[in-house]
Amino acid sequence: MASLATAQDAAAAAPAAPPAINWTDSAWVAVSTALVLLMTPALALFYAGMVRRKNVLSTMMHSFIMLGIVSVLWLVAGYSLAFGKGTTAFIGSLEFLMGNGVSMKESYPHAAQTIPHGLFMLFQMMFAIITPALISGAIAERMKFSGYLLFTTLWSLLIYAPVAYWVWNPGGWLFAKSALDFAGGTVVHLASGASALAACIVLGRRRALEHNEPILPNNLTTTLLGAGMLWFGWIGFNAGSALGMNDIAISAFASTHIAAATGMLGWLICEKMRFGKPTALGAASGLVAGLVGITPGAGFVTPVSGAIIGLIAGAACCFAVSLKHKFKFDDSLDVVGVHGVGGFLGAILTGIFASVEVNSAVQGALDTNNGRGGLIMTQLIGVLTVGAFAFIGTMILMKIAQAVTGVRTSDGQESEGLDLALHGEAGYNL
Repeated sequence: MASLATAQDAAAAAPAAPPAINWTDSAWVAVSTALVLLMTPALALFYAGMVRRKNVLSTMMHSFIMLGIVSVLWLVAGYSLAFGKGTTAFIGSLEFLMGNGVSMKESYPHAAQTIPHGLFMLFQMMFAIITPALISGAIAERMKFSGYLLFTTLWSLLIYAPVAYWVWNPGGWLFAKSALDFAGGTVVHLASGASALAACIVLGRRRALEHNEPILPNNLTTTLLGAGMLWFGWIGFNAGSALGMNDIAISAFASTHIAAATGMLGWLICEKMRFGKPTALGAASGLVAGLVGITPGAGFVTPVSGAIIGLIAGAACCFAVSLKHKFKFDDSLDVVGVHGVGGFLGAILTGIFASVEVNSAVQGALDTNNGRGGLIMTQLIGVLTVGAFAFIGTMILMKIAQAVTGVRTSDGQESEGLDLALHGEAGYNL
């Protein structure tokens, strides 16, 4: 009997075997990874149409260069800092440094998944790529390329990786509090929005604004094309975050699509009421606002709740973008108003609308936080902490970049346009 008890104790103490790889789940996540990859070139088109003709290429380069830099950073150290098993609640270890231990045959060792670890690493890489690219919309038409490269390199490792660890790593402090962020409302959108505010404050306003010169979009058809591609890619962003082909993925697909639709309508209604005319730019911005708003709750809320979240996000972000004129900060392409405000609202509304019927994980979050009120408070703590960390951290990193390479182009370069001044090319040789 003693030997039987010893064997039972040993069996109980042994770690559970990792789940078997499910290749249907893996196929869906692989497709989703490709969809999220597409979102960064889509963002380049979305932003490029809104700037002046002389800054089209420089604006697109801000997104495209992240495909090169962050891909390498993520493999070398970023992924390990975000998803390695840490000894603290704030940052991961270096166990996956240089891709060490990232198996293409077995699953991620620190959570139950049915996809290969290497695929999970690639999926998360695409999120890490687009997040600093989002910030570039706030500093468009006036930041030095060298300063941008230094800043985004530091930001990816020192801001994005820790925040991803807090929220998504089983060892993170917000994960332990059961804060809900299905696909990156806090990690991606709020962090980039808060950082965008800090970056444009450090840079200052464009010279054209100081001299009351008109700043008009060069090609809104490009912006609409980019917005449509973002809508398409966002299905992978949100539904792919289920990490499998299951009911949660389908629910996330439905709520994401509906939120984009109502976000667009909410923005256009707001424009009609305030200015008398709904605009094409408003349609593009509104659908993105709806997508941002639903991202943290996509796999936790019903499609009807998704419609409500999208409508609120679209209308609220439409109002929020006008505040930059009141407070005199030059958020060139409305990153703060759309991603910052949309990410904040989405996280809080996720706490309000998260449904146990959609995702059983919501029950654990409610239990951990002693009910709905506690969960909403945890969501608020999460967004305030991440927002403050990203804002202050970006201020520091921008100052470092300013001291090392400089961050602001000269008056002559800004007047000439950054395409020719920094890259020696023109976007349109007509």
